[in-house]
Amino acid sequence: MKNIYKTSTLFFLLMLLNSCNSNSDLADGYGNFEAIQTTISAEGNGKLLKFTPIEGQALKKDVIVGYIDTVPLALKKEQLLASKNVISSKSRGVISQISVLKSQRRTAQVSKRRIENLIAANAGTQKQLDDINGKIDMINNQIISVESQNAPIVNELKSIDVQVKQIEDQIQKSIITNPVKGTVIVKYAEPNEITSFGKPLYKIANLNTLQLRVYVSEIQLSSIKIGQAVTIKIDTNEDMKSYMGNITWVASEAEFTPKIIQTKEERVNLVYAVKIDVKNDGSLKIGMPAEMWIENDL
Repeated sequence: MKNIYKTSTLFFLLMLLNSCNSNSDLADGYGNFEAIQTTISAEGNGKLLKFTPIEGQALKKDVIVGYIDTVPLALKKEQLLASKNVISSKSRGVISQISVLKSQRRTAQVSKRRIENLIAANAGTQKQLDDINGKIDMINNQIISVESQNAPIVNELKSIDVQVKQIEDQIQKSIITNPVKGTVIVKYAEPNEITSFGKPLYKIANLNTLQLRVYVSEIQLSSIKIGQAVTIKIDTNEDMKSYMGNITWVASEAEFTPKIIQTKEERVNLVYAVKIDVKNDGSLKIGMPAEMWIENDL
């Protein structure tokens, strides 16, 4: 009887040890690599006279990769400048009239002071003063009238200046400049094609560091925190290759098991998404599957 008991106990311990060894071979999370991708779109309309991006090409920030035909914009700018010159000549004529009237007013004001001095010396009359005041009032009214004629001209000139600045901005945006450092993932356009505002030209992503998105259960949350170092493993021809990664984001809300890892039995399970930054040595690709191993469990 004792032998049977010892045999049963030994069998149980062996099974427990085997179970522990099996669990240690399981990763703490599974997922796929992602990258922050930016779609670069056209900011103008016209023909792509030059467009140099190539899929797989690494581009630096602020490098010029092409430009859109700006001849129509340049012609429109010349037309606006010509209109401005015509309107400016009208304005100069009005300003010239105002200058003449102001000169007459200054002369009248000098005469007024002389008459006031004569009256003070009993050598002038009130009528002379009234006449000169009336003349000054008339000149002031004429100045106001002419200035009111110039106001629409000035506003029209300001409107043309704004339109010219808009054209210059469109010309500047016709130069296609790469806004972020990264690798061209997809190219949507070719030279000599007609493009339009908002049309995608190419997609770029920084592949130096990829993000692995994995899903963990609520039980695992206690062993995960932002900034924590974890081990990432990918399949290779011979064995699994390991990388070091850092957890950068943990979802604040649970979600149902994603379809990519969902089984019939797991549809009611709630999991939390976790993002891990992994430095890419050139072997990691977007969409590649990988495993997460929490350091403390190794």
